[in-house]
Amino acid sequence: MGAVDESAEATAFVGTTIAEKYRVDGVIGVGGMGFVLAATHLHIDEPVAIKILFTSFAANEEIVKRFMREAKAARKIRSEHVVRVLDVDTLDGTGAPFIVMEHLQGQDLEAIMRRMGRQSVATALDVIMQASEALAEAHVQKMVHRDLKPANLFVTKRADGDALVKVLDFG
Repeated sequence: MGAVDESAEATAFVGTTIAEKYRVDGVIGVGGMGFVLAATHLHIDEPVAIKILFTSFAANEEIVKRFMREAKAARKIRSEHVVRVLDVDTLDGTGAPFIVMEHLQGQDLEAIMRRMGRQSVATALDVIMQASEALAEAHVQKMVHRDLKPANLFVTKRADGDALVKVLDFG
């Protein structure tokens, strides 16, 4: 499956409703194994992000297990520095699994560094300390993040405006 096919699979969801409660509003991103959609939980009028495994991978039992393991792992970690998992299910028809998460506003560290270049030592230390809190909690749960990189460190804001780092993709 090529990038055009993958992008088309993600775009096809825009304007549809998933699981009779999530209205898909747009595409946030497309990755190697799936895509993330911006959606609205219709029952509570709350924005969410939905990560869906590509249909081409849905028949691969090992990939599906790994995808579901990511959801369970993130759900067990009780830290403000890990994206909250709200729901897990499979799509009607294709059986492709999906994970519903809190919808974050901000950017990943890779995009920030691309846009702004090197960060100050104080900023770098703050990011490292916050990410370390998430990883420490994961280690208490006997989990290891196997793909820690700037693209998996998301910078958002707390209610008071301070930067809040969230670790993504515990797959």
